[in-house]
Amino acid sequence: MNKLPTNKIWWWLATWFGSGLAPKASGTAGSLAALPFAWIVQYYCGNGGLLIATVFIFLIGWWASNEYMKYYPEKHDPKQIVVDEVAGMWLLLWLAVAPDGRVGLDYGTFVFYLICFSMFRLFDALKPWPISIADRKIKGGFGVMFDDILAAVYPIIIIVAIYLLADTVCPISMKIFIDGDHGFDEKDWCGNVF
Repeated sequence: MNKLPTNKIWWWLATWFGSGLAPKASGTAGSLAALPFAWIVQYYCGNGGLLIATVFIFLIGWWASNEYMKYYPEKHDPKQIVVDEVAGMWLLLWLAVAPDGRVGLDYGTFVFYLICFSMFRLFDALKPWPISIADRKIKGGFGVMFDDILAAVYPIIIIVAIYLLADTVCPISMKIFIDGDHGFDEKDWCGNVF
């Protein structure tokens, strides 16, 4: 193995500013490191900005992963590469956070980010079909990035299904959960009293 040139931009992107160097659970470290960046983009630019950032990070991550793997030709997906976790987390947050696409420093945002993070890590670790096939069969930087995009799809389906079900059964409950707004009489909440 050749010595990695840590002064290159692709190294910093592939390891997501060094978070992929965590001695254990580098994917978890990379996923956590993705959250503050996602929050900043969503806070200032909304979900549209996060979608653009997700596409950009996928493309730039594809390139950075290819460059990084030149130093690990024997490995399909070196654990230090975590930019794929960043793209997966951002895709999930783009589709699963508040409908208006804005986030804040509030309970609802924190809970959504925590749920998204936990579900993404679960599916990224378990790699159910077709993630497992993509992980084994698709090589290079694209393969590194693509299996984490697929890992975001399962939580997206689950969260959207829960959202639709909860909104159908109790429309006000999702408003409370998303933005913590209690600007109504508590007795109106699905006919229950807190």
